[in-house]
Amino acid sequence: MMQLITPAFYGEFASELKEMHGLRYRVFKERLDWEVDSKDQMEADAFDGYMPVYLLLKGSDWRTCGCVRLLPSTGPTMLRDTFPVLLGADIVPSTPDIWESSRFALDLPSSAPKAAGGLAQATYELFAGMIEFGLANDLTRIVTVTDTRMERILRLATWPLSRIGQPRPVGNTQAVAGFLEISQSSLLRIRDRGRLSGPVLWKPVLGVSI
Repeated sequence: MMQLITPAFYGEFASELKEMHGLRYRVFKERLDWEVDSKDQMEADAFDGYMPVYLLLKGSDWRTCGCVRLLPSTGPTMLRDTFPVLLGADIVPSTPDIWESSRFALDLPSSAPKAAGGLAQATYELFAGMIEFGLANDLTRIVTVTDTRMERILRLATWPLSRIGQPRPVGNTQAVAGFLEISQSSLLRIRDRGRLSGPVLWKPVLGVSI
């Protein structure tokens, strides 16, 4: 099951959001050893205070096993305010039809179902949720800051990152910024590769929790 949580529903889904911050701690602090802010085994940063939309992926046990954060590019973003060095000579995107994704994370058992390219089916589910959200809200692209490992995963999933600049070292990883296309064709490719039979967000509308 996929949940879409908007600011109006933060209070109603406080326990789910707390679980998400714990997942992010396990992935970004413990597993990847990134330089992130953490407290009480939860990871959060300033951008969680800018009223983002969250997509949460629930496992068969109803626990949160994946997440991604979405913010409009017209407001504060990680690319503009934290990683402008990744822009190169490009101007930071700031239009209503482009949102930024960040904090994409999955915490899955080794037995989790796989799909094309050897990627976890859950990876495709989160990608599909991002695209469905984008189509429902008239987005044309998602901009993101990620690492070259995730860039390879996106390429395997046939949702390739269109680089804005060249990768640069950030902490203990090689970071890169780029765009992801929001279109029906990209959604169909993800569904096909991920063996997804239909929508993962049954009512992908702002303000609605699925």
